[in-house]
Amino acid sequence: MTRFDLLIVGAGPAGSFAAELLAKGGAKVALFDGRPEGEPKACGGGVTAKALKAWPQLLNAVGRTISELDLYSPSSKRLHLSLEEPFAIYSRIAFDGYLRDRARGAGAHIVSEKISARKAKRADSVWRVGSDAGSEWTGSFLIGADGANSGIAKMLAGPLPPSDMEVAFGYRAPLPANDVAPTVVAFLPGWVGYAWAFPRPDHISFGIATTQDAFKHEPLDDLLWQFMIGYYQQCEGVKVKFWQSDSGTPERERIELHLRATAERYAARIPGLAAKTWDSRTTCGDDWALLGDAAGFADPVTGEGIYYALRSAELFAESYLSGAPLSYEKRWRKDFGAELRRAAQMRRRFYGNFWGAPFTERMIEFARGHRGVKRVLGDLVAGEQGYVDLKKKLVKSALRPV
Repeated sequence: MTRFDLLIVGAGPAGSFAAELLAKGGAKVALFDGRPEGEPKACGGGVTAKALKAWPQLLNAVGRTISELDLYSPSSKRLHLSLEEPFAIYSRIAFDGYLRDRARGAGAHIVSEKISARKAKRADSVWRVGSDAGSEWTGSFLIGADGANSGIAKMLAGPLPPSDMEVAFGYRAPLPANDVAPTVVAFLPGWVGYAWAFPRPDHISFGIATTQDAFKHEPLDDLLWQFMIGYYQQCEGVKVKFWQSDSGTPERERIELHLRATAERYAARIPGLAAKTWDSRTTCGDDWALLGDAAGFADPVTGEGIYYALRSAELFAESYLSGAPLSYEKRWRKDFGAELRRAAQMRRRFYGNFWGAPFTERMIEFARGHRGVKRVLGDLVAGEQGYVDLKKKLVKSALRPV
């Protein structure tokens, strides 16, 4: 049995990037990838401009760079954004594989077996982990990077309540035949959350993200189908509102029939921690740490988590290699903790009412008539504009002359 310095459970962006950095720093690392080969993580796959600037090597992964985005209000008002800072959309199979290969190239030992949290034990300052196949490994430090449903996190830091979770579900569907495939984010009418259409090199990822307590499968699935069918109609040049059920028209019936035969469904849970949870949640100890979704590091408003996965991996690797792994807690809180806590406080207001209409409706209305507000929204999409001073920036921009 080989003894490792660190055992990293989960080979998504957080686990693989941490494995790469730690191995480059001289640590002996085992990275456990328990996902079946070819099975993608349920995720839109968007990587912000902020992440691409921080880690430009990500552009070497096979993906699609997006410089234009259509935002739709709940009433289907359209705002077209030409982004000064493009972002990228990846298939998670390609993206995760790229990061895992980099970890392997740096010297990390990749193990294609699923680790069972109930078989993770600590004795005599040594962690021992096992797979359902009966294999075992030992290490001095255990890292949970196994996603929002992390068994390692439940064991080390305790389970999160359902109210601290969000839901994402959707379909992977074919690209339109005419190769017209805009990137779209549309805020939901009467619901907390939004729908997206993210074109990838070989398909489109459609989805809806909402809070766990607002989730009702049947009406939201119906809403997503309205969005998907309307999207393809718009790609064919038909001007429609997304949120309509006009199922009787021949065009909609043709599109729906095609999608029912070809679309592949997916679903996932996403962390959406409340402010009080951010204050009390512990993400590391003397010989363990949590990264990415396993630690709860996702934007409570949008569900975006790839930037925080990579940044948490970087901060932990720096802390560990400097001989002070416990400093990781203080470092992530100083780096992005206040931003995520503020997002948690803003979530209800972001999807609540403002001047007699949803805030998302007003936000897009203002941006359609004011370049400054539009620029702030572009920065928000790029990941460059945070929530801490978002309201101040929007008000300040709205008061400037157009």
